[in-house]
Amino acid sequence: MKNTYVLILLCSVSTFVQAQWQERGGTFDLAHLERHQFKLNLLSPGFTYELGLFKNQSVSANLGLANATYEEGYVLGLAMNNRYRYYHNFDRRERLDKNTSGNSGNYIAAAQAIFFSQLRISTNVEGPDDFNLGFYGLAYGIQRTYEKGFNFNLELGAGYYKGDGVPDGYGPLINFTFGWVATKRKKKNPYFD
Repeated sequence: MKNTYVLILLCSVSTFVQAQWQERGGTFDLAHLERHQFKLNLLSPGFTYELGLFKNQSVSANLGLANATYEEGYVLGLAMNNRYRYYHNFDRRERLDKNTSGNSGNYIAAAQAIFFSQLRISTNVEGPDDFNLGFYGLAYGIQRTYEKGFNFNLELGAGYYKGDGVPDGYGPLINFTFGWVATKRKKKNPYFD
């Protein structure tokens, strides 16, 4: 019986993955998303890597300067930010003849961030010197990449801050990055020249 469940799960995942990929010219490719995108963040020094998974979905990891503000206080320092993004308006942007290269679109994301004690610059949260703080929540974001490679990303959201050695609490997520995409981007419409 256990083997039957595993087989059904594998078939379902395989069907889902196949349905998400676009077939163009005999090769599988992502319709709008960049398969790999590496960005250098200029305002909050750091970098972002985004990996296109399916037609409208990607995962990203960012290491850079960030500020956590929640019920117990604030933490400022380097943080690891991770996102699972679902871009919801690529087709609409394409119909309106707007740019989708460089993952230019609006998205909903599951958000996670980790503020490490070793990389902390300042805090007013009471607790031991070596505490870590994690964020888990949802965000809505807008990302645009321009022809010369300049990129901005704005996210707003909320979530739960989980303290390791300090109290937990709820708080907002506000994230703005401005940077330059260092990887080659797709043309405005990758399938028609």
